[in-house]
Amino acid sequence: MDKKAYNNLSVSSAPHLVTGLDTSKTMAWVLAALAPSLLVSIYVFGFRVLILTIVCIAASVGFEWLYNKITNKTQTVTDLSAALTGVLIAFNVPSSLPYWMAVVGCFVAIVIVKQLYGGLGRNVANPAIVARIVLFVSFATQMTTWPLPRMMNVTDAVTGPTPLGLLKGGSVEDLPSNMEMFLGFIGGSMGEVSAIALLIGGLLLIFKKIILPHTPVAFIGTVFVFALAYYGIKGDANALQMAIFHVLAGGVMLGAFFMATDYVTTPIMPMGKIIFGIGCGILTMVIRLWGAYPEGVSFSILLMNILSPQLDAFLIKRNVVGGVKREK
Repeated sequence: MDKKAYNNLSVSSAPHLVTGLDTSKTMAWVLAALAPSLLVSIYVFGFRVLILTIVCIAASVGFEWLYNKITNKTQTVTDLSAALTGVLIAFNVPSSLPYWMAVVGCFVAIVIVKQLYGGLGRNVANPAIVARIVLFVSFATQMTTWPLPRMMNVTDAVTGPTPLGLLKGGSVEDLPSNMEMFLGFIGGSMGEVSAIALLIGGLLLIFKKIILPHTPVAFIGTVFVFALAYYGIKGDANALQMAIFHVLAGGVMLGAFFMATDYVTTPIMPMGKIIFGIGCGILTMVIRLWGAYPEGVSFSILLMNILSPQLDAFLIKRNVVGGVKREK
Protein backbone atom coordinates (compact mmCIF):
# COMPACT_ATOMS: atom_id res chain seq x y z
CA MET A 1 0.00 0.00 0.00
CA ASP A 2 1.46 3.38 -0.95
CA LYS A 3 1.81 6.14 1.65
CA LYS A 4 -1.04 8.25 0.24
CA ALA A 5 -3.50 5.35 0.41
CA TYR A 6 -2.33 4.50 3.92
CA ASN A 7 -2.92 8.07 5.10
CA ASN A 8 -6.43 7.99 3.67
CA LEU A 9 -7.19 4.90 5.73
CA SER A 10 -5.63 6.22 8.95
CA VAL A 11 -8.15 7.16 11.63
CA SER A 12 -7.27 9.51 14.46
CA SER A 13 -8.51 9.21 18.02
CA ALA A 14 -11.85 10.64 19.13
CA PRO A 15 -13.53 13.05 18.77
CA HIS A 16 -14.40 12.41 15.09
CA LEU A 17 -16.07 15.63 13.94
CA VAL A 18 -17.53 15.77 10.45
CA THR A 19 -17.72 19.57 10.52
CA GLY A 20 -15.53 22.58 9.98
CA LEU A 21 -14.39 22.24 13.59
CA ASP A 22 -11.23 20.48 14.60
CA THR A 23 -10.02 19.60 18.08
CA SER A 24 -8.27 22.92 18.71
CA LYS A 25 -11.30 24.96 17.60
CA THR A 26 -13.59 22.82 19.74
CA MET A 27 -11.38 23.30 22.79
CA ALA A 28 -11.18 27.02 22.08
CA TRP A 29 -14.98 27.27 22.16
CA VAL A 30 -15.10 25.42 25.47
CA LEU A 31 -12.48 27.77 26.90
CA ALA A 32 -14.52 30.73 25.69
CA ALA A 33 -17.62 29.26 27.33
CA LEU A 34 -15.77 29.11 30.66
CA ALA A 35 -14.72 32.77 30.43
CA PRO A 36 -17.90 34.21 32.06
CA SER A 37 -17.40 32.05 35.14
CA LEU A 38 -13.73 33.01 35.31
CA LEU A 39 -14.60 36.71 35.20
CA VAL A 40 -17.22 36.34 37.94
CA SER A 41 -14.76 34.40 40.09
CA ILE A 42 -12.10 37.10 39.71
CA TYR A 43 -14.68 39.67 40.83
CA VAL A 44 -15.77 37.51 43.78
CA PHE A 45 -12.40 36.20 45.04
CA GLY A 46 -9.78 38.50 43.57
CA PHE A 47 -6.90 38.18 41.12
CA ARG A 48 -5.46 35.07 42.77
CA VAL A 49 -8.12 33.24 40.79
CA LEU A 50 -6.50 34.37 37.55
CA ILE A 51 -2.99 33.53 38.76
CA LEU A 52 -4.08 30.03 39.87
CA THR A 53 -5.74 29.45 36.49
CA ILE A 54 -2.61 30.55 34.62
CA VAL A 55 -0.47 28.27 36.81
CA CYS A 56 -2.74 25.30 36.05
CA ILE A 57 -2.71 26.02 32.32
CA ALA A 58 1.08 26.41 32.25
CA ALA A 59 1.63 23.25 34.29
CA SER A 60 -0.76 21.16 32.19
CA VAL A 61 0.66 22.35 28.88
CA GLY A 62 4.21 21.99 30.22
CA PHE A 63 3.68 18.41 31.40
CA GLU A 64 2.15 17.43 28.04
CA TRP A 65 4.98 19.07 26.10
CA LEU A 66 7.61 17.43 28.30
CA TYR A 67 6.00 13.98 28.10
CA ASN A 68 5.79 14.16 24.30
CA LYS A 69 9.40 15.36 24.18
CA ILE A 70 10.72 12.56 26.38
CA THR A 71 8.75 9.85 24.54
CA ASN A 72 9.52 11.28 21.08
CA LYS A 73 5.84 11.72 20.29
CA THR A 74 4.29 14.40 18.10
CA GLN A 75 3.64 17.55 20.09
CA THR A 76 -0.08 17.98 20.82
CA VAL A 77 -0.10 21.08 23.00
CA THR A 78 -1.53 23.18 20.17
CA ASP A 79 -4.81 21.25 20.23
CA LEU A 80 -5.60 23.16 23.49
CA SER A 81 -6.84 20.03 25.28
CA ALA A 82 -4.11 20.35 27.93
CA ALA A 83 -4.94 24.02 28.41
CA LEU A 84 -8.61 23.15 28.89
CA THR A 85 -7.70 20.48 31.43
CA GLY A 86 -5.70 23.08 33.35
CA VAL A 87 -8.65 25.49 33.42
CA LEU A 88 -11.02 22.76 34.60
CA ILE A 89 -8.64 21.79 37.40
CA ALA A 90 -8.53 25.43 38.51
CA PHE A 91 -12.33 25.49 38.42
CA ASN A 92 -12.48 22.47 40.74
CA VAL A 93 -10.27 23.70 43.57
CA PRO A 94 -10.40 26.56 46.09
CA SER A 95 -8.80 29.76 44.83
CA SER A 96 -6.60 29.66 47.96
CA LEU A 97 -5.05 26.28 47.10
CA PRO A 98 -1.23 26.44 47.17
CA TYR A 99 0.14 26.60 43.66
CA TRP A 100 2.37 23.55 44.07
CA MET A 101 -0.63 21.42 45.03
CA ALA A 102 -2.43 22.56 41.90
CA VAL A 103 0.65 21.54 39.88
CA VAL A 104 0.47 18.07 41.44
CA GLY A 105 -3.12 17.84 40.23
CA CYS A 106 -2.06 18.86 36.74
CA PHE A 107 0.63 16.14 36.73
CA VAL A 108 -1.95 13.51 37.72
CA ALA A 109 -4.39 14.68 35.03
CA ILE A 110 -1.97 15.05 32.12
CA VAL A 111 0.68 12.41 32.69
CA ILE A 112 -1.09 9.64 34.61
CA VAL A 113 -4.69 9.85 33.43
CA LYS A 114 -4.18 11.13 29.89
CA GLN A 115 -0.75 10.44 28.44
CA LEU A 116 -0.02 7.05 30.02
CA TYR A 117 -3.25 5.80 28.45
CA GLY A 118 -2.20 7.00 25.01
CA GLY A 119 -3.12 10.67 24.93
CA LEU A 120 -6.25 12.51 23.85
CA GLY A 121 -9.04 10.13 22.90
CA ARG A 122 -7.76 7.14 24.88
CA ASN A 123 -8.16 8.12 28.53
CA VAL A 124 -10.84 6.14 30.36
CA ALA A 125 -11.81 8.88 32.83
CA ASN A 126 -12.02 12.67 32.79
CA PRO A 127 -8.50 13.87 33.72
CA ALA A 128 -9.65 16.97 35.61
CA ILE A 129 -12.11 14.98 37.72
CA VAL A 130 -9.50 12.38 38.67
CA ALA A 131 -7.10 15.20 39.54
CA ARG A 132 -9.71 16.81 41.81
CA ILE A 133 -10.39 13.55 43.63
CA VAL A 134 -6.66 12.81 44.07
CA LEU A 135 -6.11 16.33 45.43
CA PHE A 136 -9.06 15.95 47.80
CA VAL A 137 -7.78 12.64 49.14
CA SER A 138 -4.19 13.88 49.41
CA PHE A 139 -4.77 17.42 50.71
CA ALA A 140 -8.15 17.28 52.41
CA THR A 141 -7.67 20.38 54.58
CA GLN A 142 -6.54 22.65 51.76
CA MET A 143 -9.20 21.27 49.40
CA THR A 144 -11.99 22.02 51.89
CA THR A 145 -10.85 25.50 52.93
CA TRP A 146 -13.03 27.83 50.91
CA PRO A 147 -12.37 31.61 50.67
CA LEU A 148 -15.36 33.83 51.34
CA PRO A 149 -16.49 36.33 48.70
CA ARG A 150 -14.82 39.73 49.02
CA MET A 151 -18.17 41.54 49.12
CA MET A 152 -19.39 39.68 52.20
CA ASN A 153 -19.74 41.82 55.29
CA VAL A 154 -17.39 39.88 57.58
CA THR A 155 -15.00 41.00 60.29
CA ASP A 156 -12.03 38.66 60.57
CA ALA A 157 -13.16 35.48 58.85
CA VAL A 158 -11.73 34.93 55.37
CA THR A 159 -12.79 31.33 54.83
CA GLY A 160 -15.98 29.41 55.43
CA PRO A 161 -18.07 26.42 54.35
CA THR A 162 -19.78 26.12 51.00
CA PRO A 163 -23.60 26.03 50.86
CA LEU A 164 -23.48 22.22 50.65
CA GLY A 165 -21.13 22.19 53.63
CA LEU A 166 -23.60 24.27 55.60
CA LEU A 167 -26.42 21.92 54.63
CA LYS A 168 -24.42 18.83 55.58
CA GLY A 169 -23.57 20.46 58.92
CA GLY A 170 -27.22 21.14 59.65
CA SER A 171 -26.92 24.95 59.44
CA VAL A 172 -30.00 25.34 57.23
CA GLU A 173 -30.75 28.80 58.61
CA ASP A 174 -27.36 30.05 57.35
CA LEU A 175 -27.84 28.89 53.75
CA PRO A 176 -27.48 31.60 51.10
CA SER A 177 -30.52 32.39 49.01
CA ASN A 178 -31.00 30.70 45.66
CA MET A 179 -30.56 34.09 44.00
CA GLU A 180 -27.16 34.54 45.66
CA MET A 181 -26.09 31.13 44.36
CA PHE A 182 -27.52 31.89 40.93
CA LEU A 183 -25.46 35.08 40.70
CA GLY A 184 -22.37 33.69 42.41
CA PHE A 185 -21.84 35.63 45.64
CA ILE A 186 -20.99 32.55 47.72
CA GLY A 187 -17.98 30.58 48.89
CA GLY A 188 -16.68 27.68 46.85
CA SER A 189 -14.56 26.91 43.83
CA MET A 190 -14.80 28.77 40.53
CA GLY A 191 -16.93 25.94 39.22
CA GLU A 192 -19.46 26.41 41.99
CA VAL A 193 -19.95 30.11 42.61
CA SER A 194 -21.97 31.40 39.65
CA ALA A 195 -24.71 29.24 38.18
CA ILE A 196 -25.73 31.89 35.64
CA ALA A 197 -22.17 32.27 34.31
CA LEU A 198 -21.87 28.50 33.81
CA LEU A 199 -25.36 28.35 32.31
CA ILE A 200 -24.45 31.03 29.77
CA GLY A 201 -21.32 29.08 28.82
CA GLY A 202 -23.21 25.80 28.60
CA LEU A 203 -25.92 27.27 26.39
CA LEU A 204 -23.23 28.72 24.12
CA LEU A 205 -21.75 25.25 23.65
CA ILE A 206 -25.18 23.82 22.84
CA PHE A 207 -25.90 26.67 20.41
CA LYS A 208 -22.56 26.11 18.65
CA LYS A 209 -23.29 22.34 18.62
CA ILE A 210 -20.10 21.63 20.53
CA ILE A 211 -22.15 19.52 22.93
CA LEU A 212 -25.61 17.97 22.80
CA PRO A 213 -28.23 18.88 25.43
CA HIS A 214 -29.02 15.25 26.32
CA THR A 215 -26.60 14.82 29.22
CA PRO A 216 -26.87 18.30 30.81
CA VAL A 217 -30.68 18.22 30.75
CA ALA A 218 -30.80 14.67 32.12
CA PHE A 219 -28.20 15.44 34.81
CA ILE A 220 -29.74 18.71 36.04
CA GLY A 221 -33.30 17.40 35.68
CA THR A 222 -32.52 14.28 37.72
CA VAL A 223 -30.93 16.31 40.52
CA PHE A 224 -34.02 18.56 40.62
CA VAL A 225 -36.57 15.71 40.57
CA PHE A 226 -34.64 13.61 43.09
CA ALA A 227 -34.32 16.53 45.52
CA LEU A 228 -37.96 17.54 45.05
CA ALA A 229 -39.13 13.98 45.76
CA TYR A 230 -36.82 13.58 48.76
CA TYR A 231 -37.86 16.79 50.52
CA GLY A 232 -41.48 16.32 49.46
CA ILE A 233 -41.61 12.86 51.04
CA LYS A 234 -40.05 14.32 54.19
CA GLY A 235 -42.87 16.85 54.29
CA ASP A 236 -40.55 19.83 53.95
CA ALA A 237 -42.57 22.94 53.14
CA ASN A 238 -39.59 24.28 51.18
CA ALA A 239 -39.20 21.21 48.95
CA LEU A 240 -39.24 23.26 45.74
CA GLN A 241 -36.70 25.74 47.09
CA MET A 242 -34.42 22.90 48.19
CA ALA A 243 -34.69 21.24 44.79
CA ILE A 244 -33.55 24.49 43.16
CA PHE A 245 -30.84 24.79 45.81
CA HIS A 246 -29.35 21.42 44.87
CA VAL A 247 -29.25 22.39 41.20
CA LEU A 248 -27.51 25.70 41.90
CA ALA A 249 -25.20 24.48 44.67
CA GLY A 250 -21.91 22.70 44.23
CA GLY A 251 -20.60 21.55 40.89
CA VAL A 252 -23.82 20.47 39.15
CA MET A 253 -23.69 23.20 36.50
CA LEU A 254 -19.98 22.76 35.82
CA GLY A 255 -20.27 18.99 35.80
CA ALA A 256 -23.37 18.86 33.63
CA PHE A 257 -22.17 21.20 30.88
CA PHE A 258 -18.39 20.91 30.90
CA MET A 259 -17.36 17.54 32.36
CA ALA A 260 -20.18 15.05 31.82
CA THR A 261 -20.16 16.01 28.13
CA ASP A 262 -16.55 15.02 27.50
CA TYR A 263 -16.35 13.34 24.08
CA VAL A 264 -13.92 10.63 25.16
CA THR A 265 -15.21 9.38 28.50
CA THR A 266 -18.97 9.57 27.97
CA PRO A 267 -21.33 7.48 25.79
CA ILE A 268 -21.60 8.00 22.04
CA MET A 269 -25.21 6.83 21.65
CA PRO A 270 -27.89 9.51 22.33
CA MET A 271 -29.78 7.23 24.71
CA GLY A 272 -26.49 6.47 26.42
CA LYS A 273 -25.95 10.19 27.00
CA ILE A 274 -29.36 10.44 28.65
CA ILE A 275 -28.75 7.39 30.85
CA PHE A 276 -25.31 8.78 31.70
CA GLY A 277 -26.83 12.09 32.82
CA ILE A 278 -29.53 10.36 34.88
CA GLY A 279 -26.93 8.15 36.53
CA CYS A 280 -24.78 11.18 37.39
CA GLY A 281 -27.79 12.95 38.88
CA ILE A 282 -28.84 9.97 41.01
CA LEU A 283 -25.33 9.27 42.29
CA THR A 284 -24.77 12.96 43.06
CA MET A 285 -27.91 13.14 45.21
CA VAL A 286 -27.25 9.81 46.93
CA ILE A 287 -23.79 11.00 47.98
CA ARG A 288 -25.06 14.43 49.02
CA LEU A 289 -27.95 13.16 51.10
CA TRP A 290 -26.52 9.98 52.61
CA GLY A 291 -22.77 10.12 52.11
CA ALA A 292 -20.14 11.55 54.43
CA TYR A 293 -18.98 14.07 51.81
CA PRO A 294 -21.28 17.05 51.09
CA GLU A 295 -20.65 17.00 47.33
CA GLY A 296 -20.97 14.10 44.89
CA VAL A 297 -20.61 15.49 41.35
CA SER A 298 -16.99 14.45 40.77
CA PHE A 299 -17.49 10.96 42.16
CA SER A 300 -20.71 10.46 40.19
CA ILE A 301 -19.14 11.45 36.86
CA LEU A 302 -16.09 9.26 37.52
CA LEU A 303 -18.27 6.24 38.30
CA MET A 304 -20.35 6.83 35.17
CA ASN A 305 -17.15 7.24 33.11
CA ILE A 306 -16.30 3.67 34.09
CA LEU A 307 -19.71 2.50 32.87
CA SER A 308 -19.65 4.41 29.56
CA PRO A 309 -18.19 1.60 27.39
CA GLN A 310 -20.71 -0.86 28.81
CA LEU A 311 -23.58 1.56 28.11
CA ASP A 312 -22.57 1.99 24.48
CA ALA A 313 -21.98 -1.74 24.01
CA PHE A 314 -25.41 -2.56 25.45
CA LEU A 315 -27.24 0.05 23.37
CA ILE A 316 -25.47 -0.89 20.15
CA LYS A 317 -26.29 -4.54 20.71
CA ARG A 318 -29.88 -3.64 21.56
CA ASN A 319 -30.43 -1.54 18.43
CA VAL A 320 -28.47 -3.49 15.87
CA VAL A 321 -29.01 -7.16 15.02
CA GLY A 322 -26.74 -8.77 12.46
CA GLY A 323 -25.67 -5.36 11.13
CA VAL A 324 -29.28 -4.30 10.42
CA LYS A 325 -31.03 -1.61 12.47
CA ARG A 326 -33.75 -3.15 14.58
CA GLU A 327 -37.28 -2.04 13.78
CA LYS A 328 -38.92 -0.01 16.53
